[in-house]
Amino acid sequence: MKSTSKMRTGMCGLVMLLICAVPYTVVAGSFDGSKTLLCAPQSAVECGPDGGCQQVSPTSVNLPDFFQINFKEKIITRVSGSEKHQGSKIDNMEVLDSKLVLQGADDGIENVRDGIAWSMTIAQDTGKLVASASGDGEAFVIFGACTER
Repeated sequence: MKSTSKMRTGMCGLVMLLICAVPYTVVAGSFDGSKTLLCAPQSAVECGPDGGCQQVSPTSVNLPDFFQINFKEKIITRVSGSEKHQGSKIDNMEVLDSKLVLQGADDGIENVRDGIAWSMTIAQDTGKLVASASGDGEAFVIFGACTER
C-alpha cells in the first residue's frame, strides 16, 4: 500500500511538472526566430549629440503602432500607418544569452540624409524587446513587446 501512495505522489509531481513546463516551452519557442512576430513599441528615448536625452512617444519619432518581423524573409515591416515603407532588412541575426539579436541599417527616404543603423534584442522567454538606432547626430532607444503573429 505504501508503494502505491509513493507512486501516486511521484505521478502527481510529474504531472505538475509537465503542466508547468509545457506552457513555458511553448512561450520560449515562439521567440526563437522560427515564427513571424507582431511587435509594438511602448516607449522611446531620444538623445542628441549634447548628451541630453528625453522620453518621447514612439509615434513622435515616426515609429508605427505595430510592426511585423518576418524571419524567413529577413525583413521588418510596418503593420499600420499610411506611409509607404519598404521595410528594414535584417542583416544579422543570432541568439545570445537567451536573447534573439537582430541588426541592420535603413537608408530611409531617398536623397535625404536620414539613414540609421539599428540593433534589437528580443528576450526569448518574455518577448520583451529593446532596440537602439543611431544616425547623423541622433540616437534612439525603444522599449516594446512582441507576440507570435
